[in-house]
Amino acid sequence: MPVNQVRFEAVVDWVNRLVREPGKRARSLSPSYVRKVYYTLSHVLAWAVKAGRIMVNPAKGVPLPMVKPGEHVYLDPVQTERLADSAGEYRALVLLLAYTGLRWGEVSALKVGRVDLSRKRVHVEETYGREAGKLYTDTPKNHEQRAVPVPAFLVGELRPLVDGKDAEELVFTAPMGGPLHYDNFRSRVFGPAVKAAGLASLGVTAHKLRHTAASLAIASGADVKVVQTMLGHKTATMTLDTYGHLFPDRLDEVAEHMGKRREAALRKAQSTSSGRAGRAA
Repeated sequence: MPVNQVRFEAVVDWVNRLVREPGKRARSLSPSYVRKVYYTLSHVLAWAVKAGRIMVNPAKGVPLPMVKPGEHVYLDPVQTERLADSAGEYRALVLLLAYTGLRWGEVSALKVGRVDLSRKRVHVEETYGREAGKLYTDTPKNHEQRAVPVPAFLVGELRPLVDGKDAEELVFTAPMGGPLHYDNFRSRVFGPAVKAAGLASLGVTAHKLRHTAASLAIASGADVKVVQTMLGHKTATMTLDTYGHLFPDRLDEVAEHMGKRREAALRKAQSTSSGRAGRAA
């Protein structure tokens, strides 16, 4: 279908069919997967708007299925440490995934020159994609480079992997050198580490550690814009749609702060008024 013939109603119907119809394994597609596919389409249509091919994005405002809190896996710091310890020489890789939210393609393509330990930043500028079993270098998802904060404790974990190495070398490599392949890493390292850490029942994957990174950041006080930037989401709406349930209900806290600010302002105004009256007398 030509892009200028795509209508809002057609996108709504398409999303509804994704929700209703089973996937290849005869199971319903998860809400998070449906959202992922939808956002891919929406980004393509948004590009068409910028290119002048269409006037408006027909995918904008389409109702999406709600993500159930239990659909994502959120490890706590103790579980994360257990998993990292079980990953052996790839301990730092697991910790980097769990505390920065990098995608697998981004972390496997990470070069030494992109790691700035003095500023505690990892610069995401490339990613690996895979086609017909072969890796290729691409720009990050949404074509946006970003700088991701690295917790101080991770600096010591990463330093041996970058010090004295060429800027173009990969930070993480396969045992015999060269890029890490996800399937090999999963079967050889990550899967056994998950079992050894006693986390097999949770369905943890290397990619799902992004959810752990989001939950740990939010629990540490990060707002939606910080989490959006950290994870490389196109919009804050996408971040809220995915992790909105993790943000604490701060209504009581906000009301309390508003009351305190009011009292402070009134006291200041009363003090100023009393001072003027005294000088006038």
